[in-house]
Amino acid sequence: MAGIINKACGLDVHKKFLIATILSIFGEKKQLRFERTEKGILDLKNWVISEKCDVVACESTSDFWVPIYESLINHLTVIVGNARDMKAFTHKKTDKIDSEFIAQLALNNMIKPSRVFSKNQREFRSYIRLRHKLVQKRTDIKNVAHAILASEMFHLNDVLTDIFGKNGIIILSGISSGKNVDQIIESLSPNVRKKSDQIREVLDREMSLSAAIRIQTCLSLINNIDEQINILEAEIFRCAYTNHNREMKLLMSSPGVGEISTATIIAEVGDFNDFSSGAKLASWLGLVPNVYQSADKYHNGRITKRGSKVARWILIQVAQAAARKNGSMLKEFFERKKKTIGHSKAIVALARKIVTILWHLITNNEMYEDEMGYKKGEVQKRKIVESEEFSVDERISIISEIFAIVKKEETDST
Repeated sequence: MAGIINKACGLDVHKKFLIATILSIFGEKKQLRFERTEKGILDLKNWVISEKCDVVACESTSDFWVPIYESLINHLTVIVGNARDMKAFTHKKTDKIDSEFIAQLALNNMIKPSRVFSKNQREFRSYIRLRHKLVQKRTDIKNVAHAILASEMFHLNDVLTDIFGKNGIIILSGISSGKNVDQIIESLSPNVRKKSDQIREVLDREMSLSAAIRIQTCLSLINNIDEQINILEAEIFRCAYTNHNREMKLLMSSPGVGEISTATIIAEVGDFNDFSSGAKLASWLGLVPNVYQSADKYHNGRITKRGSKVARWILIQVAQAAARKNGSMLKEFFERKKKTIGHSKAIVALARKIVTILWHLITNNEMYEDEMGYKKGEVQKRKIVESEEFSVDERISIISEIFAIVKKEETDST
């Protein structure tokens, strides 16, 4: 914030209430408590305006700050700061001290404002984050089902690559509802029925009643979550193609980037032009290493993991997909890095590289083109350089000359 700040208000925001402290450069201090309701926020607004505050500051605690921000932003400057940065200055912890401390930082212009998205962008991001949570819950339930099957010695993983695919669900539903093996196999797709002998061997036992009830519960929950995820994805894609159609097309031209990953990245990043470079975007997403300096020596630590966890998670998934894409520059980059730093770190390095590429695509309005001439959907044809052929006599002559040179060097050295 430019200019001199004469009065600043610091807010310590909680779920049901907030503590507001006003400090002035002359040492005056006022402190009040407000309920986090429509009336309480209106009273706060009237109070800070009547006190002629230059700035109001608060931490980005969950989404509790959002209605306060929207109520005040049209009347005075509001700074939403990163809680981790602000807590680095103090170790004290009471609501009143927090409020006063935030006001002190704001008064001295020591809070770096966080990026605040528009209301539509926040709603778009909320769809993405809810979907992410549902996917995590579904994974947890699948892990529970895996544990139940393992305890009952039903090793379906030996027969199916995905026991929660179409055929896997048929088998699980069948064994938990008491169907015989012939009925279950008859319901499977032709490709899986070819493994009927292996399936019979796996299913040649009875499942306990307790395990059957738990498996049925897991399947029901997974089905319900799938339905809710489908509903959310329909709304996510509607928002994405309505408001970010250009960005969707540009990002999806890159290897490993699909529809849902593109929508997730756009929702979490917002306006790519807010960043002056792809490296700055990678830093904001927490994909760059911590740097430590001691005695003029620099040491790189683990990645900072600041910013959006959801964005980092989806970028790692994108990197893993890109690392498997044959004929692409990204896969070659991954393979080269893997030899020196290992698989896990190479994936993170690839994710960081992909971020810089995506930033370039958006800010320059360009479709992805591989440095190797690869384009999405095409197979790269490599040029084969043929070595020059020599006759047998020529090869013997070359070897003789090499031996003569070696022998001369040994004689000179003695």
